[in-house]
Amino acid sequence: MVAKKQTKKIERKVPESKLRAVDEIESLIKKNKTFMVCSIKGLPGKQFQEIKKKIRDRVKIKVVKKNIVLRAIEKSGIEIKKMEEHIKEDSALLFSNVDAFELSAILSENKTPVGAKTGQIAPSDIEIEPGPTELVPGPVISELGALGLKIAIENGKISIKEKKIIVRTGNAINDAAAGLMSKLDIKPFSVSFEPIAAYDATEHRVYTGIKIDKEESLEELKEAFSRALAFAVKMAYPCSQTISYLLGKAASHEKAILAKINTETKSEEMTSSRTLKGGVSNEP
Repeated sequence: MVAKKQTKKIERKVPESKLRAVDEIESLIKKNKTFMVCSIKGLPGKQFQEIKKKIRDRVKIKVVKKNIVLRAIEKSGIEIKKMEEHIKEDSALLFSNVDAFELSAILSENKTPVGAKTGQIAPSDIEIEPGPTELVPGPVISELGALGLKIAIENGKISIKEKKIIVRTGNAINDAAAGLMSKLDIKPFSVSFEPIAAYDATEHRVYTGIKIDKEESLEELKEAFSRALAFAVKMAYPCSQTISYLLGKAASHEKAILAKINTETKSEEMTSSRTLKGGVSNEP
């Protein structure tokens, strides 16, 4: 009879560094009002450090492996399972005591400009402004000419004579345009941490879709206010914002009515005058 060979179960010891990392993330989740997950995919290291430096007084930033984050979430005992699906490898964890939407606005305000790459889509018209450059005459002249730029040589340097759009909004950036922007140090794009999801410890809620563009939001608010104001004036709704428009509207209506009354009065007087002058008496 052959004895069965027993396999010995090998237990792997978790490194102390990983345990400390889990404990640190767990502590940050518990101590802060907002726990946010942001994408840092495509964010260059230099720009990452620049943004981190700008917001470090209000935000704690951590970049750790996915399994450490998941373990910390589980260990925290807080019901934030929904956050797990948003944890990716190219993610940064942000911890702060400011509101999640305020934090998103802070990130929007702290974008950093970056150069263009071939194939990227232009977010708006990319223009080359007229003026002197640091470019010296040479092969670059043909590159500028290929893009339709009018130039002149001044003091041994190339000068752009007229404004020129080299890439229209929504079009892909080609090699020539990307190369020229690099030479002229034109940076048409901006990068930052991209908010994906956030947990609010006060409301005990997970928010998604919280990316905020402050400038765009302000423009939308201005447009909405303009439409609401026009509607309120049309409906003659009195309030501090509409009263001046309503008084102006009433004054213009008054002028129109008085003008019409005056016109009709003059017309009646002229008719009466003609009747008196051209009338026939029936008295004997």
